Amino acid sequence: MSRTWYRRLLLSYFPIFLLTVTVLIFASFVFINDISRMETKKADRAASGYLLDSVDRAVQEAELSVLEAVEDNSAYKTYFNTDERGGTPSVYAIAQSLRSVTAASPLLESVYIYDKRNESVLTQSGLRPADGFTDEAWIETISAETPASGWQPIREYESDPAQRNPVRVLTIDKGMPLPFGSEGVLVINIKMSAIERMIDNGVNEQLSFLTIEDRSGEPVYQAHAETAGGRALNTLTLDRLGWTFTSGIKAGGLFGWVSVISYLWVGIAAVTVLCAIIYLVYITRRNYKPVQIIMNRIEAHQMRVLDEEGSGGAADELKLIDGVLEGLINHTRDYEQKSRENMLLQRSRLFADLLRGERTEGAVTLLERLSPLGGVTASSRFVVVVHEIARYENVFRDRYTRGDENTLKFALMNVQQEMTRAASLQGWAEWIGPDRLAVLFLAESGSTDLPERLKALAEDYRSWTERNLRISLRCGIGHCVQGIERIGNSHEAAESALRHKLLLHGDIVLADPDEPSRRLLETYNYLQTIAELVKQFRMSSGQWREHLERIFESFERDFVRDDVIRSLIRAMLDMLGREVALMSERLQEALAEDNTARLRQRLDEAETLGEVKTLLLEYLTDLFRIYVSVSETKSYRAMVSEMKTYIEENFTNPDLSLKHLSDRFQITGKYASYLFKTEFDMKFVDFVTELRMKEAERLLLETDEPLQEIALRVGYANAITFGRVFKRISGITPGDYRRTRRDRPFFQA
Repeated sequence: MSRTWYRRLLLSYFPIFLLTVTVLIFASFVFINDISRMETKKADRAASGYLLDSVDRAVQEAELSVLEAVEDNSAYKTYFNTDERGGTPSVYAIAQSLRSVTAASPLLESVYIYDKRNESVLTQSGLRPADGFTDEAWIETISAETPASGWQPIREYESDPAQRNPVRVLTIDKGMPLPFGSEGVLVINIKMSAIERMIDNGVNEQLSFLTIEDRSGEPVYQAHAETAGGRALNTLTLDRLGWTFTSGIKAGGLFGWVSVISYLWVGIAAVTVLCAIIYLVYITRRNYKPVQIIMNRIEAHQMRVLDEEGSGGAADELKLIDGVLEGLINHTRDYEQKSRENMLLQRSRLFADLLRGERTEGAVTLLERLSPLGGVTASSRFVVVVHEIARYENVFRDRYTRGDENTLKFALMNVQQEMTRAASLQGWAEWIGPDRLAVLFLAESGSTDLPERLKALAEDYRSWTERNLRISLRCGIGHCVQGIERIGNSHEAAESALRHKLLLHGDIVLADPDEPSRRLLETYNYLQTIAELVKQFRMSSGQWREHLERIFESFERDFVRDDVIRSLIRAMLDMLGREVALMSERLQEALAEDNTARLRQRLDEAETLGEVKTLLLEYLTDLFRIYVSVSETKSYRAMVSEMKTYIEENFTNPDLSLKHLSDRFQITGKYASYLFKTEFDMKFVDFVTELRMKEAERLLLETDEPLQEIALRVGYANAITFGRVFKRISGITPGDYRRTRRDRPFFQA
């Protein structure tokens, strides 16, 4: 076998080793004279100056970014120019702007606005009272006295009440609205930790140190400073913050050892290089032995492969190792993926079999191996809980994409498992349909309050999901069963509860194991009752309401499923449409597919049987009113025609009204308005106004009577009311109408 690997391993150390030694030797001679001291000081001053400028520029940019955002966003001015500030739409825009500007700058700890008038604070989370705010102490300082302009001394700031240690921040206050407002204060807090990281990155911890003091001489920060020793080289001042930067070289660093460099150290370096070469040769030969054994086995395997393929030639050892390792990794990855998929498939199949009560032989062993349930025995007690996404087809699927649906379902299952563990229960959750999540709970021995605990857990889960994910859930809780083979009974009880949501009120239904069996639904009796209701409806008898009440009472008595109830209601609407739709076009329109489709959608969205009954009763009542009016209107056509003739002859009467008509024709005013609107498709008031305006236009053009006289002649008590109505109808005043129309050429003839 060739020794390529050995030579590569041996020679690979030399470039780095020789480069390191060469750099050390030449560096020692470069800094051996006095010139290095001056250059070091200059370099330190340049580095310190650059670091000072970087800090100054970073603080200035952070301040300007906030001020520019406030100046460019009109929501800030709108907020302070509005009297009712708490409810203005600009609150949301300001909160969003504060979030954006805080997230854009790594130096900003927080930015908020203190409203002096309302004593409230507007943060990136919204508007809240100043009392109890995390930075309440600083707000009290602002309210009690006017802080000095510019950046304030470093202070401690608690960004979160749950935070153990407060953070150190730099603070600057700006009057609001900008630039010199007095109604509020814009507070900008910069994290000292970010500035300290910037300083640490700019200081060489091996050679240099840097200390910062404020205006009063108190230490602000020490970067890599030593308690003793070290030599200060430069002192710079940052006027913006009032800080003094002092930088220098650590003790034992460059100034400590450069003076003792001599030819003795050169000799020691040469001896060190020689010893290092000998050690490298020794350690390489020693470390290569395990690699040599591996390479022998790889090469033997590769030679067999080459002989079988009929190709020859020397192969690179690195390529051989890479090929073998890549094949091993691929085989391992494929095996792990197939094992994982097989495990998930077995897990889902076992869960489905348990819910159906099938193949329960040996299920105890499978539960211990595949499920998260522990301590399962053949006589263990179980409870199945089924959660259903409300309005899955109409809301959930229309609102989210397929990817979002899968993500939300995964989140729902994880939240259920976390809440189950928090409640000290053992549960196993799996999706059993597009809109249903089933959870198999293991009851502890001696536990008697498990159903109530599960109901409380389901309520917490439903509330959390609706509050955080905006998803409504319904829950059916099966009864507790003993034995794995009876898990299907608990699942069927939970499913049955969800199939009777209209009758069992509430989003969480607890199945009752002692509930008496319901008698089978007799569909023929329901259809007979529906046919009788339609008959009474067609005969214009109000007794159809009694039949409707009887139908809903039967629903509750027979414990009818939701889908059967909705199916019978659809049959009722179809039968009613066939019987009465041909009476008139209005009935055909009321019973058209669009209107009934909207009704059916509302019925499908109803949560309780009472809501279904209310919706159906309102719809049938409106339909019955139309049906009766159509039947009665045909016999009152002559009376309506007489009413129209009477109005045309007496529209100039100021007392003409619906009450006047009702007294004249011995009918109610409401019914008179209804008949008039039905026959002429126009309101009574609009019809009278149209007659009066036509007569007024004629009098304005053909006579010179004053407006007061014309108003009296067309039925108005005064010219003001007449003028207001005339302008509303014609768009101009009566005087302008007379003037403009008489000036037209065809009136001059």
